[in-house]
Amino acid sequence: MAKIVALAAYFYQAAVAFGLLIAVAHLLAPADYAAYSLFISISQFAAILCFEWVRFACSRFYPGQGPGSEALERKALTVEFAACSAICLIAASVSIFFSVSAEIAMLGGLVAIFQGGSDLHLTMLRFRQEFRVFSRLQGSRATILAIGTLAGAAIAPTFTWTVAGLMAGYLAYSLLAVFLTRNSLHEAASFEKARVRKHFVYGSVAASASVIGMLTPLGLKAILTAMLGAGGAAGALLALDLLQRPFILIVSALQAIQYPDVVTTYDRDGRTPAFAKQLGEYYSLLTGLTLMTAAGIFALLQPVGQLVIAVGLRKEFLAVAPFVIGLATCRALTANMMPTPAHLQHRLLTIFLLAALDCMLLNAGTLIGGYLGSFGDAALMAGGMIGALCAMTIGIKVMMSLAFDFVWPPVVLSAIGLALPVLATAGFGYSLWISVAVGVVGGALFCLLGLYSYFVTMFRPQSRS
Repeated sequence: MAKIVALAAYFYQAAVAFGLLIAVAHLLAPADYAAYSLFISISQFAAILCFEWVRFACSRFYPGQGPGSEALERKALTVEFAACSAICLIAASVSIFFSVSAEIAMLGGLVAIFQGGSDLHLTMLRFRQEFRVFSRLQGSRATILAIGTLAGAAIAPTFTWTVAGLMAGYLAYSLLAVFLTRNSLHEAASFEKARVRKHFVYGSVAASASVIGMLTPLGLKAILTAMLGAGGAAGALLALDLLQRPFILIVSALQAIQYPDVVTTYDRDGRTPAFAKQLGEYYSLLTGLTLMTAAGIFALLQPVGQLVIAVGLRKEFLAVAPFVIGLATCRALTANMMPTPAHLQHRLLTIFLLAALDCMLLNAGTLIGGYLGSFGDAALMAGGMIGALCAMTIGIKVMMSLAFDFVWPPVVLSAIGLALPVLATAGFGYSLWISVAVGVVGGALFCLLGLYSYFVTMFRPQSRS
């Protein structure tokens, strides 16, 4: 039940974020939306760069196992967060000397601090098994931030006011979080330098791949903005912001349910036939549902583009959207599924190198595609998709380093479910209703058959055992 509640909070957060992007894209001019999109990416990157190692340390060591360890761990995490917040503000101040306005620099630093702090706080609640408070705060954060952002954009549809509204939302959420957890997390403890050192060694290595993972879309956005201009890149940036989110949501939800059992089995039993079967089922589930996600997005791409996307961004959005879907599909598997053997075997260098190659190949492919295609938006994104595909082929070699028994039938059915809306769209040349009807009906049929195949081959035998 606790897992279901937590997953519901993740889905709600993703739905609110999706709607927020649509609303902001309608309220802001293309140039302001491009600035907003880059600001969000940069602040997220800053939050990961400064605070992700603390969150990884929390997920590994908090609340601890010995008596009194929770208070000691929390004290160390609090000191680490405070030190990183100071560093973040110093970095924001330094950016003023590089032609960044003082108000934007400070807003960026504060948004990164509040995001990192709220993520750390929610992680602590989750590992304390306080799922009721966690779910309430997770959903409240998404709602309050959306209200604050939209309020700022409604007051004045400019980049600065929109970001100021976001900051006001973080302040309001922080007050709510303090109120709801006022009776917990207050035990006093002494500060231990050795504990901070242990946190830093583990957390910095684990977080490095996340930092590189954030550099990948940030570099892609920077290339698009530099090549197309802020206004010309707005449609492509909106496609990136919108179409990658469902993949992140699906993969995160599946990992929350399935991955801990994989880790437990490997640590307890090692490389056994039973583990190979379990690992293959995990890979199959991630692959199949990622393909189903791509099929659903592609089948509904045209009506979403015509009915939801702002007129000024629609043409560019639809031009790059198919390549963004392909790019997001490859990256979802490369970043989350394929490093699994390296994570299980603690091969930290492999994790780091795979993330770095993904970043370099995707952005290099974007530049090459732009060069070959006269730097059009579709050519740039097509090159990025090819780069992501190259990175995925390297990831497959990493994945093969640990034996597994892959479950093929549902994945094949899911692949057919994706191929049908792709071919329908290409075959009818965006003839809206014919293409949508063929894609939705055909894709839905084979995706449902894929889900039934999962039930027959995986879930029903598990329920019997």
